[in-house]
Amino acid sequence: MNKKKKDYRLLLMAAPFLAMVFLFAYVPLFGWSFAFFDYRPGVPLFQNDFVGFRFFTMFLSDRVDMLRVMRNTIIFATIGLFLTPLPMLFAIMLSEIRSTAYKRVVQTFTTVPNFISWVIVFSMAFMIFATDGLFNQVLVMLGIAPPPSILGNRDAVYWFQSAMGQWKGLGWAAIIYFAAIAGIDQELYEASAIDGANRFHNVLYITIPSLLPTYLVLLLLYIGDFFGVGFEQYFVFNNPMVANNIEVLDLFVFRIGLMGQDFSYATAIGIMRSTVSVTMLFAANAIAKKVRGTAMI
Repeated sequence: MNKKKKDYRLLLMAAPFLAMVFLFAYVPLFGWSFAFFDYRPGVPLFQNDFVGFRFFTMFLSDRVDMLRVMRNTIIFATIGLFLTPLPMLFAIMLSEIRSTAYKRVVQTFTTVPNFISWVIVFSMAFMIFATDGLFNQVLVMLGIAPPPSILGNRDAVYWFQSAMGQWKGLGWAAIIYFAAIAGIDQELYEASAIDGANRFHNVLYITIPSLLPTYLVLLLLYIGDFFGVGFEQYFVFNNPMVANNIEVLDLFVFRIGLMGQDFSYATAIGIMRSTVSVTMLFAANAIAKKVRGTAMI
C-alpha cells in the first residue's frame, strides 16, 4: 500500500470524529450572534434590533455584579490552580506503596466519587454537615458545642467547596499520572539503584522530572479554562446565605440567561469569557515555551 493511499484511509477513519467536532464545537458558534441583537424569544433573530456591543459594555459597566462574580470565580480558580499538583503527588505516593491490593483499593475508592453526580454529593453533604447532621450530632455526643451549618456559612464557602471538588476529582485526575509513571523507563531506576540512590532520590530526580511535561500540558489546559470553574457544584450548593460568595461566572450566566430570559446578555458574557480564556492559554503557552523551551501549541 502506497503512502498516499494509506493517508487517505487514515483521513476517512478520522472523518466521523472531525464531523462530530465540527457539529458540536463549531456550528453552535452561530449562537454568538445573539449577543449583537436585542433578542426576544419567538422572534426570528434578524428581525430583532441590532445593538452592536451594548451587552458587552453593559456587563463591564455593571460594577456590583461584575466585581462580585469575577471575585468569586477568580478565588475558586486560583485555589484550584494552587491545588493542581495534588493529583500528581497523590499518584506518586500511591505508586510508591508496595502492596498492589492496597493500591487498587485506594485507587478505586478515590476514583468512584468522580462518577457520583453533584446532586448526590450535595445530599451526602447535607446529611453530614447540616445543622442537625451527623457531624454536629457527634460533637453533641462528645459534649462539644456544634458550630453553625457549614453549608450556610459564607466565610467557609471557598475552602469548603474547593475541598469538595478535590475529594470528587482527585482520583480521576490522577489516572493520567499513573499512566505516565507506568511509562517511565525502568532502567533509570535500576541505574540509580546501582549508584546508591534511595526511593526518595528516585522520586525527586526521576519520577517528578518525568511527570513535569504531563503536568505542564494539564496546567496549560487548566489556565485555558481558568474562568470555567464549573456550574453543577455551585448550583446545587447555592442557597440565600452563601449566594454572594458562591455565584461564579457560569452560575451568573445561567441565572441571567435561562432564569432571567436575557439570552443576548448571557451570550455576550460567554463570549467575553471564551475570549479571555483563549488569550490566557496562548499567553501561558508562550511563557512555558520561553521558560522550558517546550509548549503545548
